[in-house]
Parts: sequence; structure tokens; C-alpha cells
Amino acid sequence: MKAVILDADTLGNDIDLSLIDTQVTDLTSYPATDAGHVQQRIQDADIVITNKVVIDANTLQRAASLKLICVLATGMNNIDVAAAEQLGIKVKNVEAYGTASVVQHTLMMMLSLAAQQPIMQKRVAAGAWQKSSMFCLLEPSILQLQGKQLVIVGSGELGQAVAKQATALGMQVTFSARPGKTDDERPSLHDLLPEADVISFHCPLTDATRGLLNRDNLRRCQQHALIINNARGGVVNEEDVLTALREGIIGGFATDVLPQEPPAAGHPLLEALNESLNLIITPHNAWTSREARQRIIELTAENIRQFQHAQSNDVDKTV
Repeated sequence: MKAVILDADTLGNDIDLSLIDTQVTDLTSYPATDAGHVQQRIQDADIVITNKVVIDANTLQRAASLKLICVLATGMNNIDVAAAEQLGIKVKNVEAYGTASVVQHTLMMMLSLAAQQPIMQKRVAAGAWQKSSMFCLLEPSILQLQGKQLVIVGSGELGQAVAKQATALGMQVTFSARPGKTDDERPSLHDLLPEADVISFHCPLTDATRGLLNRDNLRRCQQHALIINNARGGVVNEEDVLTALREGIIGGFATDVLPQEPPAAGHPLLEALNESLNLIITPHNAWTSREARQRIIELTAENIRQFQHAQSNDVDKTV
């Protein structure tokens, strides 16, 4: 089978593609593909492998040879899945490839916010320690995580893994009810906010989770509350959180995701990095350990193997 990778650069240049290569007869890999070249590049392919390239219904209808789309990520929103199904084109994604990497990133954010590191680094760079009359800087005071309450939104694999590590730090962990589910008997995020010392989001972006944390419920938080979003941009209303941080309503905010990626120049959160705030912004790189990226290749190769095996069985049944 002929396969094409449309945006290999999204996985970096230190990844071994041989596992995919051995599953197909012909593999062509492009560093990136803009919208104007998608049709041409997939025209004769049996298998299309992509991360973020948009493949719409019109493109699918004109790809006569296409049998399988492998998405190098969990989210499949860049593919018109309904159109693919109508055309008999299978769409496969990958899951749970970066759990350890994202959990590590979440802990980094939690520990850094608790230590007020963004502010401390600015104070040291400005000479505050050098000019101090004491041997240390006491302000701002750090938050000891042991014994503190962590509220996690999202009880899937990532949320459970974060809970395990937080428990090892001596934290108390509570999962909120799944937003939008009326049969979930756990307390809602709204109800848990007043007792939360740290809130960590690990849920999908849906109609029920969009803007889940916003100006209306941020005032229920404790003043020292730390908020971490490694889920999806839009789950937290970033501008409302920034206002709450500036006004001292919460104690810190860290996010690896924004609604638009890459963000436009002048994004309020990015501009705020110049202020003396307990604020951390990372460029959607929580998942990017080499181990996680290589795991994506392994899972994709397995998706191709299983697809071809299923096709072989179908052929055998018709003989």
C-alpha cells in the first residue's frame, strides 16, 4: 500500500519512521503541507498520515485510492470524519501516548507555581536578593503542597496519573463531576472551588466544558488557589483568569494550551508575562518528550497493521 505523511515536522526530526515504513510498500514523507497541496499529495495514496493538516469532505471525495487516514494525535477535528465514513474511509487516531510526559509537565507547573518561581526569578533578575538586608527573600511566600487539596477536572488516564503523583506529594485529591453529566454523583467543580488549593484540568473541550472556569465562579476560589490547564484552550477563560490573577483573587495560573495555536501577537496572556505575576505559559509542549513522540509512531504503525489485517480477513471471507 502507498502511504504519505503530510506534516512529519510536527513530530520533530529525531523520530524513527521505520516502523511505519515496514508496514507499507511505498512511504512518502513531507515536512509540511499547506492547503493548496493536500489534494495533489494524497491523490494516489491508500493511506494518509497526518497530524494537523485539514482534510475536508471535498478533498476526501476526490481521493479515489484513499482507504485509511491515520491521525498522529488523539483529536480528529481536522478530518471530516462523517464524510470519511460515508466514503468507506477508515480514520484511526492514537491515544495515551504522552501520559508520562504530560503528567511530568503538570507537576512542573504545580511545583513552580507553589514556589512562586515566576515572580522569584524576576525579583532575583532585578537585583532584589543582591540588595536584601537578609540572607533570603521571604516575599512572596511559597505554598507547601503537602496536605493541600487538589481538585482534578477529568478522571481519565491523565487525570488518574496526575492524582497518583500528587498523592505521593502528600496532597488530598478530589475529582469533580464530569461537566454536562447529570448522572455523575461526584461534587461539581462549582461546589469544590472554595476548598481547592490547586485545580488541574485534564478534560476534553466540549460545549459543557467551554469556559468552565470563568469570572462567575473564579470568585469562589481561595486567594492562594493555583490553576493549571493542560487540557484544551477554551476550557478556562484565559482573560477572566488573568484578571483574577491581577486582582489577587487567585494565587497563580499555568497553561500549556490556548484557544488559537499558535497565538496571535499581542495575546493578553503572553503580554502579561512581562508583569510580576505568578504566571506560566508553555507552547503546547507538555506532550513533546521524544519517548511520547516515538510512541505515536509505534501506535500508528500498529493501526496500519491492524487495518491491513482486517482487510486481508475480509478478502479471505469473499474467496
